[in-house]
Amino acid sequence: MTADRAVPDEDCVLCPPLRFRLNTIAGLPGRDAVLAEDDAFFLMPDLAPLAEGHLLLVAAAHLPCAGAFGPDLWDRAVAWRGMVARLFQRAYGDTGLLVLEHGPASPQGGGACVDHFHWHLLPGVTGVRAVLARDGLDGVPAGHALLRERQQTGRSYLLVEESGTATVHPGEGVPGQYLRHAAATAMRAPGPWRWQEVFATDASRARFHDTLDTLRAAVEDTDQAA
Repeated sequence: MTADRAVPDEDCVLCPPLRFRLNTIAGLPGRDAVLAEDDAFFLMPDLAPLAEGHLLLVAAAHLPCAGAFGPDLWDRAVAWRGMVARLFQRAYGDTGLLVLEHGPASPQGGGACVDHFHWHLLPGVTGVRAVLARDGLDGVPAGHALLRERQQTGRSYLLVEESGTATVHPGEGVPGQYLRHAAATAMRAPGPWRWQEVFATDASRARFHDTLDTLRAAVEDTDQAA
């Protein structure tokens, strides 16, 4: 069995049968909140969005990070990233795209809460790389080969793409949800940033629904234009 065809983990909240269980707990739509999907990925709003437009791209298979992808699955993930950029442009204007990934090479490594591939995607956010640099986590230009090498040699990583440039940063020893904190810092967003603190609050649910409504309309517009 190849890595791209990894079997579900019954204890993982992003795999069946637990997939969408947290949505139910929060009183949010689960399967009905999926904006788009294919046999490899699905796209939906983050359960505790840092800002309107905060999405997750999640692998259908139980794979820890993009570094575990084969070349074909990586190319498909990049195509999804491009589709999301177009959705953000249609929904919010030409605001740019932020991509964040905790890449665990070991359980809960690299600040990951869930050892299942997911990219955080946000519109119009910059300054995350500067936060990492301030914390001594300088990056180098990122590509699939480098992510794969890091994962296969047991080194967790942080992936940041902003302003059209992707970089990979050291992930060993960073605290949990580090990139959520870095994004909130870059956004100068007051208040809690850990998903457990934001989860199921009235403000978080409203942001989830705003994201879903706005981007569902953008998906429909894109489908009609195709």
